[in-house]
Amino acid sequence: MPSARFFVRSTEHSRDGARLGSWNEQDRGMSSAGHGGSPEAGGRAHRPSGASVEEHLAVVEELLRPLRTRTPLSVSVAEALGRVVHADVVSPVDLPLFRNSQMDGYAVLASDVSTVPVTLRVDGVVAAGPSEIVRIESGSAVKIMTGAPVPLGADAVVPVENTERSAEGSTPSGDAVTVTVSRQPGDYIREQGSDITAGTILVRAGQVLEPRHIAVLAAVGLDSVTVRSRPTVAVITTGEELVDAGSTLRPGEIFDSNGLTLAAHLRANGADVVSVRRSSDDRSEFEKILFDAAREAELVITSGGVSMGDFEVVKDVVGPLGGRFGSVRMQPGGPQGVATIEGTPVLDFPGNPVSTVVSFLIFARNIVREAAGLDRIEPRSVPLAHSITSIRGKRQMLRARLGDDGVSLVAGPGSHLVAAMAWADVLVDVPEDTTALEAGEKVQVIPL
Repeated sequence: MPSARFFVRSTEHSRDGARLGSWNEQDRGMSSAGHGGSPEAGGRAHRPSGASVEEHLAVVEELLRPLRTRTPLSVSVAEALGRVVHADVVSPVDLPLFRNSQMDGYAVLASDVSTVPVTLRVDGVVAAGPSEIVRIESGSAVKIMTGAPVPLGADAVVPVENTERSAEGSTPSGDAVTVTVSRQPGDYIREQGSDITAGTILVRAGQVLEPRHIAVLAAVGLDSVTVRSRPTVAVITTGEELVDAGSTLRPGEIFDSNGLTLAAHLRANGADVVSVRRSSDDRSEFEKILFDAAREAELVITSGGVSMGDFEVVKDVVGPLGGRFGSVRMQPGGPQGVATIEGTPVLDFPGNPVSTVVSFLIFARNIVREAAGLDRIEPRSVPLAHSITSIRGKRQMLRARLGDDGVSLVAGPGSHLVAAMAWADVLVDVPEDTTALEAGEKVQVIPL
């Protein structure tokens, strides 16, 4: 009986004792007439080979489960932008820290300026900054600058534009000021704690710190904050054909975009990228780079070298070390691999640039985000702006763009169409058993 190769999920124990989902490649007789079978032999229709997206995602989630257990980390407030707060942050002090002036002007007793105009003796000047606390007496004023401590006894500040400076020596004691607008108690005075009081929660646990949060943390005198630690990730790209951007290309060479792209996606989703390396197709070189990466990071992601060709260095090196490789019923991004090296999980993605990105978005992005303390990015339902066709047996992840009339494709399914990723803002997720969808039908879209 003819047979076809396919993958089914099973469970095995890793050398670290964790239960890891894996693929076991098996032979299975096909029962459809077109493959030499008959209805009596089982009556089941042909199923395309490979794991489903859900099956492979379950494998990856189990492999990366340790990433979700994080140890909090104290970082400088100056370096905390973009970090996720581990626990509620409370203010250690009142704000304002002391009674201070809201305006440049004169500190007075409100009762002295209830009837205007009135001339008051000026008993000194208080500037913002360190200074001795002074006391005001009835019939006098103290010149005061914005932010300066309000003298004891004063209960109002008269802005300088509501005064007229009298000539020096116009009172027996010297300088004087004429107040032309009356003021009530509390006018232009910022009371201690009128913004927040000590013990007030400033930032909630789980908040991603933005510049506005940094401002309040600094204002209350905090120099550090406890945040969720970021998962550390090492990226390895592979291929004899890859060279750095800016290099002069020889025939057959291409620029290495996958390293920079994966690093950018990882950082955008909360990871700390500790290294980005590239290996040729030399097995010894790749093995050394792989083990170095596994020792320095909590997760290693490779691109390339996982297909069915003659120079698949990742598969050739990682396979004998316990790596598991197979096909996922998804386009782009079909070839996939997983492994554990030196106790570190390794995700092996295909090397075509679009396949690499789609693999990260579907299989790794939300796991990395959860490890970093960020919210998951979930798909949503949107109508199609036009009809589309798809390949039966492959779950299509089509590059598309949202518009007023729904979502429109910007390119075909080819994994080499890199520019379309820049034009797109979503992936349209077409189920593997769907071959056609009409305009107006709802589809699931995955934000890029």
